[in-house]
Amino acid sequence: MDKIVQELHKIFRLKETTDVGDIVIIVTEKPQTLTYAVITGFERDSGKRDEWWHVRMQLLAVPPQKVAWTLRTAQFTGMEIFTMGGEKKYMKAVDFSEPDAGPKKEKKTVEKGKQSALRVVK
Repeated sequence: MDKIVQELHKIFRLKETTDVGDIVIIVTEKPQTLTYAVITGFERDSGKRDEWWHVRMQLLAVPPQKVAWTLRTAQFTGMEIFTMGGEKKYMKAVDFSEPDAGPKKEKKTVEKGKQSALRVVK
């Protein structure tokens, strides 16, 4: 599982935090799967002494499923691999913001009289 998580960090830009509206990647070891979900809410689990949260999310699968997992902050922010029902899992939010790539490139425009590669489909 550690190797999978390392590879995941090479492929995706991931966030250090997880907020409502974030899309997270969920990796399970057995069976080895990768699933996406959107975070729909957090609610503190006041019944536990330590900091636990009910993390509500919508799995972006077919069919879509609403689930709620009770996790610690380190678990839903990708700081640690955790187990549920004896299966190892990893969860971390994907960073979809624009990377800082230095100075902005000038947009290319189509010269008058030349046809664009894009076309409008109605």
